[in-house]
Amino acid sequence: QVQLVESGGNLVHPGGSLRLSCAASGFGSVFGMFTMSWYRQAPGKERELVANITATSRSTKYADSVKARFTISRDNAKNTVHLQMNSLKAEDTAVYYCNARHAYRYEIDYWGQGTQVTVSS
Repeated sequence: QVQLVESGGNLVHPGGSLRLSCAASGFGSVFGMFTMSWYRQAPGKERELVANITATSRSTKYADSVKARFTISRDNAKNTVHLQMNSLKAEDTAVYYCNARHAYRYEIDYWGQGTQVTVSS
């Protein structure tokens, strides 16, 4: 059974850093066929795309609000995805979700349960 498990969320002061991880299981040898994304949802707001990375890691995309502060990466050998978050701001506070979507069959789409990131002094 496919499963995405996020970790690394925590309470951090403004200006601090966190590294989120997403461990994917049940994908077998096809993890590399999935575009991996991080989304976030703040209280009272819609879920938004934070960053994604294509199956081959040749392309990444970031929300304007996190460009130059966040970096997404993946390790297809370990079936993991990471989100390095630097210079965190209060507005980065949200539940962060890992998403896996097949590169060609978009209906094949999986979500993790989320990890809470709180940026507060």
